[in-house]
Amino acid sequence: MSAALVVLVLIAILAMVIVSMTVKIIPQARAGIVERFGKYRITLSAGLNIVMPFIDKVRYTIDLREQVVSFPPQPVITEDNLVVSIDTVIYFQVTDPVAATYEIANYIQAIEQLTMTTLRNITGGMSLEHALTSRDQINSGLRGELDSATGKWGIRVNRVELKGIDPPPSIIDAMEQQMRAERNKRAVILTAEGERQSSILTAEGQKQSAILTAEGQRQAAILTAQADRQAQILRAQGEAQAIQTVFQAIHDGNPDQKLLSYQYLQMLPKIAEGDNATTWIIPAELTKALGTLGGTIGKIPVDGGGSKTRVDFNEPIVDDAPEDAATTEAVKEALDAAKAAESPMNASTGDEPAATPEPPADPKPPKA
Repeated sequence: MSAALVVLVLIAILAMVIVSMTVKIIPQARAGIVERFGKYRITLSAGLNIVMPFIDKVRYTIDLREQVVSFPPQPVITEDNLVVSIDTVIYFQVTDPVAATYEIANYIQAIEQLTMTTLRNITGGMSLEHALTSRDQINSGLRGELDSATGKWGIRVNRVELKGIDPPPSIIDAMEQQMRAERNKRAVILTAEGERQSSILTAEGQKQSAILTAEGQRQAAILTAQADRQAQILRAQGEAQAIQTVFQAIHDGNPDQKLLSYQYLQMLPKIAEGDNATTWIIPAELTKALGTLGGTIGKIPVDGGGSKTRVDFNEPIVDDAPEDAATTEAVKEALDAAKAAESPMNASTGDEPAATPEPPADPKPPKA
């Protein structure tokens, strides 16, 4: 190989090196930090960029996208002196590549340490139960502290999340027992409340049943009393009509002393019906005794002239008692049945007087 060819090859290689050192391509969402003789000169944006070869150098390429960093669980002591393990997730973004490059040596490690210390400060003022139920409060407090501290580093903390808060196993067992006790307490309370409601409903039902039973007994007593009253009225009216009928029959039959003698003879056997009536005596002069009895009662005319008041047997029974609005259909049916039972009696009696049996001509007195 000749010397000229070697020189050409060297010149081509040198040109390629110069071009590669002069032309810099920065990917999208990246930023290139250019230094000249070790001093910051310019920040290259995404795309094709030209720099001075052998003088300018792209020292760092910073990712401008939002980044997610998950930190391992860290032991934290709560206010009630319990050690819990908390692991966090940080969402951050570089807003100033120059500050992120020159203000902090390793911003990832700095964010991790800052997160740990801030988390211990926030959680140290809370009890375990408060920490377990106040994740949003811890997240917002932690984000505010991190954002204010990392602002001078050119980093913005967008979001902080707690992945988990793990108490010690003994505390977990105690919490489970407490939870079971709380659930048993709620179950007992609900059972007692159900029994209370059941007792109240049962008592209310018994009360309504007693009220309805008393009301029914009251109505039944009222109806029974009304039925007895109507029955007594009907019996009294029947007895009155019977007396008037007998009285009218006596007057229509023109009774005399013979009838009284006959009735006297009919009553004699009833004298001996008593348990103590073992012996009874009939007067010897029975006829004279009968005449004396008739004179004692009063002179009975042979013809009394008939009854002055005629009884109309077809006249309906008048009920002067006012009707009660609470009288039920059963009372009305009882009254209708009573009136229906009265009609055959009137039809059987009729308007003609009943025939009076003639007394025997010469009754003989029984022997003693």
